[in-house]
Amino acid sequence: MLSSRRSFLQTTLTAAAGAAAGNPLSAAPPKKPNILVILADDMGFSDARCYGGDIDTPHLDRMAANGLRFTQAYSTARCGPSRSCLLTGQYAQQTASDIMTPGKIPAYVKFLPEYLKPLGYRSYHTGKWHMKHVTGAAGVGFDHSYTMMDELRFFTQNNHLLDGERLPKPEPGYYSTTAIADYGLRFLKEHAKDQPGDPFFLFAAFHAPHFPLQAPQEDIDKYSERFSEGWDTARERKWQRMTKMGLINCPLAPAEPNMWTNWNTPDSELIAKIGPGEVTRAVPWSTLTPEQKKLQRTKMAIHAAMVSRMDTEIGKLLKQVETMGQLDNTVVLFLSDNGASSEQLIRGDGHDSTAPLGSAKTHLGLGPGWAGNSNAPFRLHKSWVNEGGIASPLIVQWPRGIHDHNQLRHDQCHFVDILPTAVDLAGGKPVAESGPGLAGKSILPAFSKNGAVTRDFLYFNHNHNRALRTGDWKLIATGDVGPWELYDLSKDRSEQKNLAPAQPERARQMAAKWKTVDDGFTQAREAATASTKKLIGPG
Repeated sequence: MLSSRRSFLQTTLTAAAGAAAGNPLSAAPPKKPNILVILADDMGFSDARCYGGDIDTPHLDRMAANGLRFTQAYSTARCGPSRSCLLTGQYAQQTASDIMTPGKIPAYVKFLPEYLKPLGYRSYHTGKWHMKHVTGAAGVGFDHSYTMMDELRFFTQNNHLLDGERLPKPEPGYYSTTAIADYGLRFLKEHAKDQPGDPFFLFAAFHAPHFPLQAPQEDIDKYSERFSEGWDTARERKWQRMTKMGLINCPLAPAEPNMWTNWNTPDSELIAKIGPGEVTRAVPWSTLTPEQKKLQRTKMAIHAAMVSRMDTEIGKLLKQVETMGQLDNTVVLFLSDNGASSEQLIRGDGHDSTAPLGSAKTHLGLGPGWAGNSNAPFRLHKSWVNEGGIASPLIVQWPRGIHDHNQLRHDQCHFVDILPTAVDLAGGKPVAESGPGLAGKSILPAFSKNGAVTRDFLYFNHNHNRALRTGDWKLIATGDVGPWELYDLSKDRSEQKNLAPAQPERARQMAAKWKTVDDGFTQAREAATASTKKLIGPG
């Protein structure tokens, strides 16, 4: 498989260089592709228009039309662990990066910029960090980093860093989604000026549309009436659209009003602070009062505005890459760190019920009703390892290297695959130098052919929610005491028909495999020497 990847990459780059030079025999060695990884925060699998959603995302849609959409890409169900997987190529349990995993970062952990630097790359980070092990830019190989440490505010920052040095509080007019893109533009322009001959890796980690729901008013106004029909109608229509698009082949999971995030602000406190329009369960839209419907559709409008603003800022980054003359040879990957969130918390500066909804003085959460719409057609939300919590959009654009446009890829992949894919693209060997090895594998072969990537299993473990996927079979348990359930995802990705009672031996074997994998991660982690990487604070 490694040789086939090398062959694909070398053929692509040599052909491109030959075409540019007119003579492949005398062509200069082709420049390695730039890599731009764009990460959304708490954006549902089906929020974007190109994944069947109702939110305007013209730049993501254009990427999809010019490239590929993966239908079976997975996160870890939570912000921090997903970021760790992306940057290390290892599961969060291997790197002590899940909130449920004890211990320090093992010595064998190596981050993506540390793989790319010896291959000639300059690496840049802008945006959210949020990993259990918070490491400065220099500590993991980033040449420059705008690090947004404050996750409780969009219109200001109480803690943000430039190359590890604390910045003053922003001036009025700051909005984090725009600031993240602007620092990315700054790094790209500096790169074009000072290192034009070097390939770059930019990790643009947006905070949107994570809570609190806050967006510029002009963006919110665009969506003021779009979601008036409510979450039940929106989910049904979206499911039909996604089925026609070929993105899914499963029933629409019903809403589950008895499932909610148990660390939410208590219902009584939420309603007292936000008002009687708040709804804390995914109940039928028809049962809501007019006041509840008004607040709930406004919350979805703010969520949509946050996604739209992020799409606009992504467009600015892509335009800069184009201005640099690098768009054709830049691999762009867009993902979301987990499914949409049902969390309803009041943190940060609290919630002023008299302030315009979505402004800096308000603190709203999307809630389970609309989160179910964002994750449609799948079950549940962020923090669960049901498909609604872990299914991620994955859009890949690379004009010089991907010749299938507006195509779907059904290959199973995970955030742990991003590092080995990037290293593969850079011409390196996507293998760990020490420790238990990389959990991920390069998905580069899928850039040219659907079904080119196979794997033994995908592992999930977060907040005591556990799962293992082998082929089309998924074993899942909710919480420490939850029984194992078994689903055939080839026709039931919405996890409606539990087959464990009918196939107990398959369930038993998969449960044993999950435990073997989990125990192995623990043993390797505990045996490793603690890292000496510079840490600048707790996550």
